Amino acid sequence: MHTDQSTVLVTGGTGSFGSTMVRKLLDTAVREVRIFSRDELKQHELRQALNDSRVRFYIGDVRDEDSVRRATRGVDFVFHAAALKQVPSCEFFPLEAVRTNILGSANVIEAADANGVQSVVCLGTDKAAYPVNAMGMSKALMEKVAQAFARNNPTARTTVSTVRYGNVMMSRGSVIPLFVQQVRDGNPLTLTDPSMTRFLMSLDEAVELVEHAFEHARPGDLFIRKAPASTIGDLARAVAEAMGREADLKVIGTRHGEKLFETLATREELARAEDQGDYYRVAVDARDLNYGEYFDQGDPTETHVDDYHSHNTDRLDVTQVVELLTGLPEFRKLVGTGS
Repeated sequence: MHTDQSTVLVTGGTGSFGSTMVRKLLDTAVREVRIFSRDELKQHELRQALNDSRVRFYIGDVRDEDSVRRATRGVDFVFHAAALKQVPSCEFFPLEAVRTNILGSANVIEAADANGVQSVVCLGTDKAAYPVNAMGMSKALMEKVAQAFARNNPTARTTVSTVRYGNVMMSRGSVIPLFVQQVRDGNPLTLTDPSMTRFLMSLDEAVELVEHAFEHARPGDLFIRKAPASTIGDLARAVAEAMGREADLKVIGTRHGEKLFETLATREELARAEDQGDYYRVAVDARDLNYGEYFDQGDPTETHVDDYHSHNTDRLDVTQVVELLTGLPEFRKLVGTGS
């Protein structure tokens, strides 16, 4: 990334993605990395782990516009990773998802604009496409907030873009560490539905997606990372096999708000997307409020394009998933087979 001698703010910087991004930034000639989050214990632990004078910690909440504005003063780039991400908790407390994922994101974008930040990249999720749960709905509206800023502020100094990706392996809340613990304890591996499919992506690949957006985004762009997928049943079997055990599976039923498969890009988005190899770039729909354009002018290409989802992407079998898992340093460290 071209962040030499720049100041970068990472909201949610103590989370799985945020802390990975922070470490990546510290490998460059960045001048300062600011970590903005609300958990002082996690900040203390990360401060000790990083031990780098270029890192500054800001206690605050994206829901509080004043604290966000203070954190963005003098910042060149913002990676917005702060969010409520757990599907069940957002189902039970949807207004909390609204306050953090939608209104909090709006605060970050407005603060960045007010302080002359060059670029903001907002982290999204595959659950924002055809959302059926509160988490996905709130992240879909986060995308709309970012796109609306670009559409309504064409002369803004701040470029706002979003990224969308599937499940990140070994991230906080990922099912893989749960499977590892269940194998260790000699317990059955609990599955919601073994035929359920999910995209598989590493933390490093998620960071690369954000870097791609950071380097190539135009205002309002949405970037989507292509990824393989597997069934949850095959993923559980692969974890057990990678640990030299026989998988004992127990089906417990679908959780609140879960889908059978996840969609990364809708056919409407793909109809206007630019294929960039490992990524899709979806430009913002720049039409104005002349609603006649929406009703009188359709897009015939949309009828010939299918969604891009975890049921029709490259499907990995158990052997391939084992190979993928054992190639992850985080997995090898967790199971005690390497650093």
